Amino acid sequence: MMQKIVVFQQNGSARTKIEGMNKIGEKRFFIETVDIDGPLPEIIDDTSDYLPATLEADLVLDYLKHRDLSDDLSRLCKEMGIPMVASGKKITTGDAICPPTCCTLSRQKGLGDYAELFGAPEVRVTTKDDRIKEVRVIRGAPCAATWLAAEKINGMPVEEALTRFGLEVQFGCTANPAAWDPLWGKSSVHVAADIHSAALKTALKKEAADKKKEQD
Repeated sequence: MMQKIVVFQQNGSARTKIEGMNKIGEKRFFIETVDIDGPLPEIIDDTSDYLPATLEADLVLDYLKHRDLSDDLSRLCKEMGIPMVASGKKITTGDAICPPTCCTLSRQKGLGDYAELFGAPEVRVTTKDDRIKEVRVIRGAPCAATWLAAEKINGMPVEEALTRFGLEVQFGCTANPAAWDPLWGKSSVHVAADIHSAALKTALKKEAADKKKEQD
């Protein structure tokens, strides 16, 4: 059964994520979009003019820019018993899951196929003659930057790929490079690059260990 995901966005803020989910997820998701466009007041005391009264979804993704909308959406999701992911936010109402970036979401129960396919990157690599022969993405960024970067480093020398993988993710990442996270001490784009580089290092270590076992 397809997982129903409702995506809330302002002025196309989730466009690349939706495109990536449709491309990578193929027929695993039914995605419904709620668009809130145009200028909004700085403070919204009553969000009922913008948010639905009820929701039917397996998962809600919040890409809204207005804090009042996100807060009330989180409350609504809690009332409806629907998990909500709001990457890069600090929402204290409801039970919203707020990883620093889309690609730092950990595997969590209740998030269905979305969390199986998207979140903190996991890759498998095959090398030959100190070059990357193949990169298989198990899990990655919903904007598809992980998959695009994996294609770019195929055939590269391993040492070059270790640096290039993170850079290619930065090129494909659509997060705001000016969004500085005081907890991480860097922008979300740099966080994405670092976590992907770490994932590739882990994959290379695993491949080396597997090869050693075969030789012993």
